[in-house]
Amino acid sequence: MEKEIKKANTTKEERKELALKFMKQLDIYKPYIKGFENNDEVCFFERFAGYWAWQDEDVQNKIKWLEEKYNCTVYAITHEYAEFGELYNFLIVTDYKEEWDELLIEYSEGQHSVFAYVWNKTVNDFSEFGTILIDSFGGGIRRVA
Repeated sequence: MEKEIKKANTTKEERKELALKFMKQLDIYKPYIKGFENNDEVCFFERFAGYWAWQDEDVQNKIKWLEEKYNCTVYAITHEYAEFGELYNFLIVTDYKEEWDELLIEYSEGQHSVFAYVWNKTVNDFSEFGTILIDSFGGGIRRVA
């Protein structure tokens, strides 16, 4: 018996439209939003400073893998070091519209709860989905919890 392939609930265009809305809510630097809007270029942030993901082959490959495996859209990434490893936090729009109201929630000005795929590059490539806390400042973002 063949495995049934799960069909997508949303289109790439629908997910991208919501991702652009989220990027504006996070007050991301406008040229990074334009790069995503016009060329599907994703930015990753280190201490609020932004860099294009294509500048890091590992990150670019992880975006491609994540989007293909989970039919999601990555719209921004934060990069931090914690006592338990090097973390890349991929902010995503999932394939499930019923989840969309909870993918980004504003707590206070400049602080948001966002749904992400967290890749711990240090600890045997341990990764998981979950909600993280993001600070926005000066057009950039960073994970704070």
